[in-house]
Amino acid sequence: MLSIAVLTGPWPRLGLVVAAACAATAILARSDERRAWAMLGALVLAPVLLLVDVWHSPQLGFVHRHPLEAVIGALVALAVLGVAAWAIHRVPWLVAPLTALTVPFRIPIASGGTTNNLLVPLYFVIAASALGWLVPVLWRARVTRSGPASAAGPQRPPRLLFEKLLAAYVVLYALQSLYSPATGAPAGFVKALQNEVFFYLPFALLLARLRDLQWSRRLLLQCLAVTLTLAVAFSFVGYVEEITKHLILSSKLVLSNSLHAYFTVNSVFFDPNIFGRYLALAMLLATTVLLYDERVRVQLGSIALLAIMWTCLVFTLSRSSLVALAAGMAVLAAMRWRARPVIYLGLVVVVIGGAVVVTHPSKFGLQNFNLASGGRANLITGGVQLFLDRPLTGFGSGSFTTEYKHHFPGPAASVSDSHNIAITIGAEQGIIGELLYLALLVAAAVALFRGARGDPYRIAVAAAFVALVLHTMLYADFLEDPVTWTLLAVGGALAATASARSTRDTGIQHDLRAVA
Repeated sequence: MLSIAVLTGPWPRLGLVVAAACAATAILARSDERRAWAMLGALVLAPVLLLVDVWHSPQLGFVHRHPLEAVIGALVALAVLGVAAWAIHRVPWLVAPLTALTVPFRIPIASGGTTNNLLVPLYFVIAASALGWLVPVLWRARVTRSGPASAAGPQRPPRLLFEKLLAAYVVLYALQSLYSPATGAPAGFVKALQNEVFFYLPFALLLARLRDLQWSRRLLLQCLAVTLTLAVAFSFVGYVEEITKHLILSSKLVLSNSLHAYFTVNSVFFDPNIFGRYLALAMLLATTVLLYDERVRVQLGSIALLAIMWTCLVFTLSRSSLVALAAGMAVLAAMRWRARPVIYLGLVVVVIGGAVVVTHPSKFGLQNFNLASGGRANLITGGVQLFLDRPLTGFGSGSFTTEYKHHFPGPAASVSDSHNIAITIGAEQGIIGELLYLALLVAAAVALFRGARGDPYRIAVAAAFVALVLHTMLYADFLEDPVTWTLLAVGGALAATASARSTRDTGIQHDLRAVA
């Protein structure tokens, strides 16, 4: 096919690296003008690379048959985007609740021989937010250059370490796609391109915009209200599915339910584990409110919301989400009271639980762990073997599916996602990518937790991040989940504000001592 032939050439790979560099610059640049040009570059390159990938997909069949109507539709879409960008420019904080509103909704798009469930509404919000910011910045820069000389534009404070590592990872992923295989189903490079274009590039712009907002208490509560409202609404959809035993989405899940005695709900999500993850994170936010807001009506409301979400979480049968929820709850308990008793209790629970599972595996369906885990045990061991085959550089970004099928042919090869983000990175990017990933986790944890005790907003973000990271160890989708970038953006902004406030208070105390 023409699209595959084009993707095997050097230009898409080079374009991917350039786009990744633009996204990294959008995160790190301290000059508004440089950040604006970088955002514009990413906004232009990402659709171009995407069109190369999906040009022959069924979704673009109408474009080939009716090019004039397609052009008119594109112009209308651009006009709507322009109006949205103007609205966000006038009211910049709108991007925060709009992000919370659109994060859960995905639309299936065929590309590269596979179907991806893409966050099209969120992409629209990201593009509108970026354009609403960068167009005025570039216009002011043009006017300034054409007029009399003036002082340089505002310089932003240095970024946090995890933000630098995050930008470095986006670029590294693109660089390691240069040697990713161009053949396979899907080809490794095609998968890498999809990850960059669908996830890393737009989410980097999202982080850059959210990071710059003034996260007031009111704005945080607005986003919390949107998230909890959606979680409750999705829960009621799950209740309807459970009662009627009929799913709204996901034909694969329908087939799975028909093969088992149990029934799994997924609400408006395409995967019960993603639905379970969303509910678990929302429950952590609601629990934070319960722990820190002493008003009786607020506590009763929080308990009611938790009951609704917990019941639906059970219906998802997502074990990874339950484990993630438990980890997040442990973080909340350790930050609300004392950490040491929580750690001791957690160790006791792990030891007792491990002993019960080892002594009575049949009660948990673990006579065959690989079968009980849906083939994930083989995927993990296979991923480790791929890492050992190329420990330094890996097989290339996005190559896990192709290489796993090549090295381990057979029936299990139909399930080829490792479901463990650390294993996937090791196999695809080797020690280089693994070390950067681990450094990113450590730096993010330090930034989110340092000085957070006593601040319920920062604690909620930190607990949700820990839960999400643990979930990725059982299901994957770390940087492919916009919630990761949103938590890092909000947590980074709150951490920077707290650090600046602490520095200012220290300076005031020093001045007072000097006066005394």
